[in-house]
Amino acid sequence: MSTLVERWGATMMDNYGTPPLALVAGAGAVVVDETGREYVDLLGGIAVNALGHAHPAVVAAVSKQVATLGHVSNLFVAEPPVALAELLLALAGRPGRVFFANSGAEANEAAFKLSRLTGRTHVVAAQGGFHGRTMGALALTGQPAKADPFRPLPGDVTHVEYGDVAALAAAVTDATAMVILEPIQGENGVVVPPAGYLAEARRITAAHGALLVLDEVQTGIGRTGHWFAHQAEGVEPDVVTLAKGLGGGLPLGACLAFGRAAELLRPGSHGTTFGGNPISCAAALAVVSTIAHEGLLDHVKRIGERLRRGIEALGHPLVTGVRGAGLLLGIVLDRPVAGPVATALRDAGFLVNPVQPGVVRLAPPLILTAGQADAFLAALPAALDAAVPDAAVPAPAAPDAAVPAPAVPGTAVPAPAAPTSAATDAPTTTEAPA
Repeated sequence: MSTLVERWGATMMDNYGTPPLALVAGAGAVVVDETGREYVDLLGGIAVNALGHAHPAVVAAVSKQVATLGHVSNLFVAEPPVALAELLLALAGRPGRVFFANSGAEANEAAFKLSRLTGRTHVVAAQGGFHGRTMGALALTGQPAKADPFRPLPGDVTHVEYGDVAALAAAVTDATAMVILEPIQGENGVVVPPAGYLAEARRITAAHGALLVLDEVQTGIGRTGHWFAHQAEGVEPDVVTLAKGLGGGLPLGACLAFGRAAELLRPGSHGTTFGGNPISCAAALAVVSTIAHEGLLDHVKRIGERLRRGIEALGHPLVTGVRGAGLLLGIVLDRPVAGPVATALRDAGFLVNPVQPGVVRLAPPLILTAGQADAFLAALPAALDAAVPDAAVPAPAAPDAAVPAPAVPGTAVPAPAAPTSAATDAPTTTEAPA
């Protein structure tokens, strides 16, 4: 009998290649493969499964909604999308309007189209940025390997060095419709800009009447220990795009607009059949409510700092630093061996992502326990040793049980040339919606 991986290889288009592992079940931050082996999921569906797998709150919300009212299209009003829009605007702390889509790429396409309605066409984006793979979102993406095979791409887009305020200021003019940036570049290797960069981007765009769009698809909904990563700097963008963790595993994207940007889309100017589906919105309401009521924003800061300090304490010669904020972290290596490190960790029972040749990305569920984090830290030295045997060093002692939350949203470093499903450290503090 063929394995699930073999069946995938025989039927699916080859754009992903054939994944090495088939998963059949999950609970919390643990997943199970088709042989019954368990793994601690430190990738969370690429920052999607905010509450992990099969969380009771999401299961209950989806089950209730699918048994009540499923799809209605955009021709009718339903309670879940309206309630979710109200909640997201409350989290943002500002009046505005929301457009729901099905993914991050679609949310960014909506922002792209919205910017055209300013009467301007020029866009500034960042080198290394990732905004999706649909044609408009791909035009914004600053990764030539992904974009070049599909040129010509739409739009007049200028890409500048990420984090370089002078380059950004030189590129933005009175003809610029929008500047789109990620608070942390996830797909580029969890790259954190210098402190104050987003505030400078806000100042520059305001001076030229351009929109500031922040792509929070990967960083939003608690991933960095804030509802939105830009809140750590007190920046107020014109547009925020969301997806991934918002739906807690169900497909959902959102484009939030504020001020004049909120009034640009008029009837007939944009739309989607499935965007704002009541079932996905019910899941999102459960996700946000659970994050607030269980104090997961503070929990994310604590566990993220526990991981960061634990990795740094290894003193392993392969590791040159840790980038990111909260539970979006990149382990930066001194050579391009992220793939072998990820393979060794998988063999040890931990799923991570070699997001760049020299960077291993961690984006686990926000409910990851201290015990699961410590188990990963205990397994990491051997995985690093296996990737480059001659770089082996003795493993250090386990990290302290308690560490303070980080004082800044992330730490920038130069760009690189035994699982358990039991929850043992329930968070206790709550940051409620505004």
